[in-house]
Amino acid sequence: MAVSTLSMTLAPSSSSSSNRFNVPHSYSSTRVTAIFPQNIITCSGDTTYDEDRNSKRRAILLGVGALALSSCPASSLIAEEIPRNYEAFVDKSDGYSYYYPSDWREFDFRGHDSAFKDRYLQLQNVRVSFIPTDKRDIHDLGPMEEVVSNLVRRVYSAPTQMANVFDMQERTIDGKNYYTFEYALTSPNFSRAAFATIAIGNGRYYTLIVGANERRWRRVRNQLKVVADSFKVLDI
Repeated sequence: MAVSTLSMTLAPSSSSSSNRFNVPHSYSSTRVTAIFPQNIITCSGDTTYDEDRNSKRRAILLGVGALALSSCPASSLIAEEIPRNYEAFVDKSDGYSYYYPSDWREFDFRGHDSAFKDRYLQLQNVRVSFIPTDKRDIHDLGPMEEVVSNLVRRVYSAPTQMANVFDMQERTIDGKNYYTFEYALTSPNFSRAAFATIAIGNGRYYTLIVGANERRWRRVRNQLKVVADSFKVLDI
């Protein structure tokens, strides 16, 4: 897939500003430069002279465009496929990327490598964590139904919570397998619904969880599903 390939080869990352990118949806000036020649070239001349001149001009501009594309940063290339109202978070050092709503803000979530939350509703957030593993693929953990059920009922939920799994999906991108599932945790005083995506790569077991208060779930479910489905493991 184009986005993941570009992220793997070009996108900086890690915890320092030089290694991590929060890539905005809007185009950067470098990206505009890269595509500009292809957008403005037309062959409107009626004479042989004009046609020859435009052909030479096209060849020169396309050459400039190719050079710009080869040197432009990953942020501008990734931006081409970011859904509207989302931004991309790319961490090449730790080997993953995902989209998050553009009006969310980064925050520290204990035990997690990255996290973003709604600026007004703190319980509406996404976070990513990973742990070392000797497994090479998510299939090595077992059948999806068994793996998801154990995670939700024995890992994600507290003893006082009732856990329900609503949906499970498997997808494969660039040879990597992912499980994405929807679930809810209900306690006497609080209920939360979420999507989780898990994957294995780079000797790590990755987990992305994006959720919200269950009372708001219907309103934000589709928006948060985009986040869960966007998670990708990058080779490091």
